[in-house]
Amino acid sequence: MFENITEDRGQVGIGTLIVFIAMVLVAAIAAGVLVNTAGFLQATAEDAGQQSVNKVTNRVDVVSVHGVVNATSSPSTVDNVNLTVRLAAGSGSVSLNNTSIKYLSADTATTLTNNNSVTADNIDWANSSPNEFAVRKIADDDTSFPILNGQADRFEVVINTSVVEGTSKNGLQTGESVTLEITSRNGGTSQVILTMPQQLAGKSDGDPVAL
Repeated sequence: MFENITEDRGQVGIGTLIVFIAMVLVAAIAAGVLVNTAGFLQATAEDAGQQSVNKVTNRVDVVSVHGVVNATSSPSTVDNVNLTVRLAAGSGSVSLNNTSIKYLSADTATTLTNNNSVTADNIDWANSSPNEFAVRKIADDDTSFPILNGQADRFEVVINTSVVEGTSKNGLQTGESVTLEITSRNGGTSQVILTMPQQLAGKSDGDPVAL
């Protein structure tokens, strides 16, 4: 008796080879797309994370605040607000030329920018813009003014409220409040709320008052 033996043979032809190569190419392209997408998402996440950190850390701290009395107006007002600022803990350098201040009182809402062509010591407030503040140097050991770049740096921000509020008010009166939001170029914000003293009577023109 003869036994029939059937052999299974693989068919290898040009068509099969083309299909195989196409599958390899598709897999390689898909892998490349996935790698590129993962790299893009990682870079985007890193940028977003760094921006978030900058918004939290790259800002200024307000060390102290005082006002200057305008006794020539009736009633007396505070026509200058002076803020001593420094870098917040962990902050990188902050340029006051690129810093804005949101000014909000009962009658006025505006955004102030630094008049970087002058300092607070020589600015002509009578001819200045109502949308400006000025800066003077208090402590700066490496001549970086007006850039805060070290914890030892201290600059004074001066806001003339009589210019910002308009000549009809000549500044802020007793009991009035103003909110200041100081925002650096990176978006880091510090807020301070100031209330004018209840007693300005008896103060001479130019006298400092605590706020």
